[in-house]
Amino acid sequence: MATGQSTIDVGVTPQAPETTSHKQHGKRPFQGQHRKGAKHRRKQKAPQEGSHEEVLLADVQALLAAQKIADEAGNGAAEGEGVPLPEQGTEIEVEVVELSSTGDGLAKQKGSDHIYVVPFSIPGDTVKVKVYRHNHDEGYTAADFISVVNPSPLRDDTRIQCQYFANCSGCQFQMLDYDEQLKIKKNIVVKAYRNFSQLPPELVPEVLDTIGSPLQYGYRTKLTPHFDGPKGNPRRGPRKGHESMPTFGFTPKNTRKVLDIEDCPIATEAVRKGLTDERARLAVEYGKYTKGATILLRENTKRVPKSSPTDEPPTVPEGTPTTALRVDTPTHSDFKTCITDQNATSTEYIDSFVFTNPAGSFFQNNNSILPPFTSYIREHILPPPGPPSSSESKKPTIKYLIDAYSGSGLFTITQSSLFPGGSIGIDIADKSIAYARRNAALNGLHEAQCRFLAADAPELFKSVSAYGPDETVVVLDPPRKGCDASFLRQLLQFAPRRVVYVSCNVHTQARDVGVLVRGEEEEEGGEGEDGEKKKKKGTRYEIESIRGFDFFPQTGHVEGVAVLNRVDA
Repeated sequence: MATGQSTIDVGVTPQAPETTSHKQHGKRPFQGQHRKGAKHRRKQKAPQEGSHEEVLLADVQALLAAQKIADEAGNGAAEGEGVPLPEQGTEIEVEVVELSSTGDGLAKQKGSDHIYVVPFSIPGDTVKVKVYRHNHDEGYTAADFISVVNPSPLRDDTRIQCQYFANCSGCQFQMLDYDEQLKIKKNIVVKAYRNFSQLPPELVPEVLDTIGSPLQYGYRTKLTPHFDGPKGNPRRGPRKGHESMPTFGFTPKNTRKVLDIEDCPIATEAVRKGLTDERARLAVEYGKYTKGATILLRENTKRVPKSSPTDEPPTVPEGTPTTALRVDTPTHSDFKTCITDQNATSTEYIDSFVFTNPAGSFFQNNNSILPPFTSYIREHILPPPGPPSSSESKKPTIKYLIDAYSGSGLFTITQSSLFPGGSIGIDIADKSIAYARRNAALNGLHEAQCRFLAADAPELFKSVSAYGPDETVVVLDPPRKGCDASFLRQLLQFAPRRVVYVSCNVHTQARDVGVLVRGEEEEEGGEGEDGEKKKKKGTRYEIESIRGFDFFPQTGHVEGVAVLNRVDA
């Protein structure tokens, strides 16, 4: 998730009426047994840029293209040409040939080149699946995983630590060795730039190895389990409460029915305890709920420093529940609890930095990787020193940091010591800015070092006109949809010397980085022979490095960091 994203997650939220829930992502209704005629099929909308659907479709199309080339090279018809597709609901065996960047396996049935998209499978597996939906326009079929017939050499199911794996859709890779997961995530980044940057290969440097998470389980500091409302309630008029404990957990892939979840091993110990406590509370209070709800589970930390490593462990801080979990280190003791009130304030520590946020707001959900992650940004946010005779050594010293989409100030605060002119964080959400200012004060930073403005990101460069572009680094950390075209145009016009682009969606990141590398064209003023305005290359960037960070082990998600330098004539 993007660190600067200001999206609010609700603590206890009524769900949408059941009549509309099938429109939610991942909640697809069964579409019948027979293929509809072409005249009756509804024309599908183009997938949203950077979405799961677009990423999957790019991988499917690439595999189809590779198959076509292989078929043509063999001077024969495609292997599966003319083979009828199985009816929806049919169980078949397929062989997984590739892994999509969505974490799904891409498989084929013997005797056919038709592609089946199968969750919880990896290349080399032969699996039994249930045909779920034929996507005729996209050229593939979605199928539900049933069981492994012949395992891949990469698969070891003894690694799986969750009883709900292959039912719950939260994790995809628990059967894989962790080093193999990191290789897969590196390849996801490689494919993102190949498929979405629209850049020639020579302009994209070799993607560096993915940095792993210190914790592969027990890392997630936030969960949002939910339950549905009682069935049969009218839209209007009196509504009855639940008559028995509702199913409480998460929604599996390809269904609308909530899966009952008693434990989640990728969550921290405090959050797992919170899940147990909330299940116990719901078992008593279920009759109060006339609608469905989502429950927030957010880890909160109170830290007590020690004057020396030999100090006795401190007592529980005042106001902390006696059930708090204590984690001792040589320098401090942390007391961890689970917050369920979205408006309460949660506290997290990153090395010696402290951050507070509304518990329901966005903050990175893997605290264990934030110290190496922010250290990596600190090591790469400034250009590497060149030899005394180099052009880089003759440029002015970088003094300023602009943190776009700053949220509660993660980068503005953790990187502020490197910028003598000061760091400024800008976010559209007033509440995020208020907490960012509070966090700066908590970390002993005065306004001259670290300040924050509430402004729409596309307008932020009007707020920093005093900053010299040659002396400025811009950090971008947008939401999953990436930066809009207006913002990228303004960034190119401002032309900061260096850009560090952090993203929870490497596909929209690759798209945006491609825009910055291609740059903008400026009108020269004259006209060419064809009467068109003459244009010249304006500001553009080159990529110094690209690297993934594994914020969510056991899943197909990867965070991307791209470092760019302005190209000077």
